[in-house]
Parts: sequence; C-alpha cells; structure tokens
Amino acid sequence: MDLLIRSIPEVLTMNPEIGDGELGVLREVSVGFEDGRLVYLGSDQGAQKARKVLDGRGCVALPGLVDCHTHALFAGSRADEFRRRLAGESYTAILEQGGGILSTVRATRAATDEELLGLLHARLTGFLHSGVTTVEVKSGYGLSLEQEVRLCRLMAESDWPIAVYTTFLGAHAIPTEWRSDRDQYVRCVIEEMIPAVADLADAVDVYCDRGAFTLDEARAILSAGLKAGLHGRIHAEQVEHTGSAKLAAEMGCLSADHLEQIDADGIAAMAKSDLVGVLLPGAQLYLKDPAPPVRALRDAGVPLAVATDFNPGSSPVRDLMTCATLACLQMGLTVEEAFLGITRHGARVLGADDRGWLGKDSAADLALFALPPGESSSAALIQYLGGHTLRAVVRGGQLAYSE
Repeated sequence: MDLLIRSIPEVLTMNPEIGDGELGVLREVSVGFEDGRLVYLGSDQGAQKARKVLDGRGCVALPGLVDCHTHALFAGSRADEFRRRLAGESYTAILEQGGGILSTVRATRAATDEELLGLLHARLTGFLHSGVTTVEVKSGYGLSLEQEVRLCRLMAESDWPIAVYTTFLGAHAIPTEWRSDRDQYVRCVIEEMIPAVADLADAVDVYCDRGAFTLDEARAILSAGLKAGLHGRIHAEQVEHTGSAKLAAEMGCLSADHLEQIDADGIAAMAKSDLVGVLLPGAQLYLKDPAPPVRALRDAGVPLAVATDFNPGSSPVRDLMTCATLACLQMGLTVEEAFLGITRHGARVLGADDRGWLGKDSAADLALFALPPGESSSAALIQYLGGHTLRAVVRGGQLAYSE
C-alpha cells in the first residue's frame, strides 16, 4: 500500500453498516490507502506492508471533514464593523447603510485575480490544517455579471489543496448601483448571471431575508438556477421569518441554512422533503441571534449539518470542529449529531455522496486528530473548545498534511 495508519484506537466511519452505532465506530484498527483509494479498514494483524506508515495511537480518525457553507473568496477587512457591532449597531443596520456585504463587495471588486487566488489558497490551506478536505465556497462579493463570473471562474479553474464546491450567490445583496431598480438586478441575476455561471458552479443560493431578497425574488432565482442544472440552496429564516425554508423544501433544494426564525410549517415542510438544515453557530455567536429550534427539527427527523459560515463580517470563524462544539453548547446538538453534521450530513448538502464517510467506494479522505492528554473517548474532540491537535490529513489517498 502507499500509506498505512496503524493502531488507531477509534475510527468514526460515519458508516453504521460496518461499525457500531450511527457513527459506525471501529476500535483498534488500521486504515490503508493505495492508488487514491481506501483499500483497507481492519485489524493491525491483517494489514499489508506499506511504503509509508503512520502511528495512530492516542488518536481518533474521522472522514475528512466537510464544511458545507463558507464565503471564503473575498478581499478587504471588516474589523471596524466588528467594533461598531460591539458598540450596539446591528448587522442589518450596517448593511442597509452600505456596509457589511457591500463593503466587502467594493474591496473584492478592486482586488486582482492574483490577490484573490492568493487569499483563497491561504484560507483553504488553513481549512486543510483543521481537518477539512471538502469545502463549499460561495461567490456573492462581486454582484455584477463580470465580477460574479470572475469569482466562479477563479474557484472552478484552479488547483486547490482541498476539494472545492462552488456556489453562485449573485443574490447575496442588492448592489449599490442597482438600489433604485432592484427588479432589474433580479432580472440580471436570472437572465444573465445564471446562464453565464451554469458551467462553473455546482449550486445556486439566495439570501432571503430582511434587507436582502424577498420570497418571490428567491423563488424566481432558484427556479432559474434549478432549470440551468444547478442544485438549490437558500439562506433561510435568519433575521426574520420569511417562509423561505418551506419554499426551499417545496422546490427540491438541497439545504436551508441558518433557521433561527423557522416556524412549525417550515419544519414540517423540511421533514417531508430531502432538505438538510445547515446550522451556523459562528454567525449565531457573533450576531447574538437566538438558537434555531433544534429539538423541533430533530423530532421531525430533519437531518442537520454544521458549517463555519466563514466570512469577514458575521462569522470570521475557520475551525469546523470548534463550530461543532458551539453547535452543542449554543444550539443543543448531541455529540453524535455534531460529528455527523461536519461529515456525512455536510457532504449530503453538497450532493457529494462519496464524502463524509469511510468504507468501500468512499472518498479516500481522512482526518487524524490526537485526543487531549488524559482523554480516551472521541467525544472529547467535541467537548474541548478549540485547540485541537491534528496529526495528519489524507486527501485522495495521499498524505496532504502531517504534523
């Protein structure tokens, strides 16, 4: 084999067909890779020789983590707005005054391709060094035909250290130059932007909320994206209840994200569909929002993913495992739900069926975390807030990072 990780005390395969419980737990096993595939998952005694061998003692192995909601392609800083929010200004008020998303749009438009590529490469490398092997990145800081196509092209045509799924978010905000004719901007998104990015992006997203896009506008934009062959996603029920989660369920979207203000009808609609709810505890923390109704979502059987929502304003958070912990502390997830949220359920949001789990036909991606000193259970990775020690990351069967 090309690579063997030996003597791992606990492997969370997220595959209940081959391990214990809903996390598919295997104990005291080795994992082997060859020719870009996972070829061995079993006892140390049964493992073949390998060209490179790592010691997994004292560690927990998971599938490569999946961050299914980020806004990682941007330029500029919003540190001053952080000060303003600490002083009492709301995120929505800053946006309506031309700040927030719109300030990042100005900085991103002004940046060169080389600058944006360098920034995104550095951020994706940071994700890799926290155990993430698959990430979704949204456009949405261009907000013009030329700029949105540029952002999607930069994401789609570059060789990144981790797998990148591109989401078109031209419906992120109404740009300043279109404020007097928002209907014309919506038509531009539908008639010009979506056809131009359909071969570059994997999904279309809409920010449906106060200060952003209305429910009718979201319906029209999602319809155009789905017709163009893109998966549908929506920023739903964050600041105000809009009915957007119910809309996403009715339209066959893959996810509704945020959900702080979702109501019983929205939950029922999600439960009847294949829609995944994406929880974003970083944004909840920074914006001081209420928690989504996790118990009601759980009781209805809605699968829940967890993501960083990494962006320069409302969630400048890049550590997905830390977000899993926050989802437990702030939102009421169980440890098991948190692990599934950053692996298998996150991959489901992206339509990436081979990711987020380990076994036959899975992607050959793995993250190996050291347990905190004195700990012996994988639950400690969720219990401890930050400061995780990553021993190694395997991506596509190759060692992508080693401590």
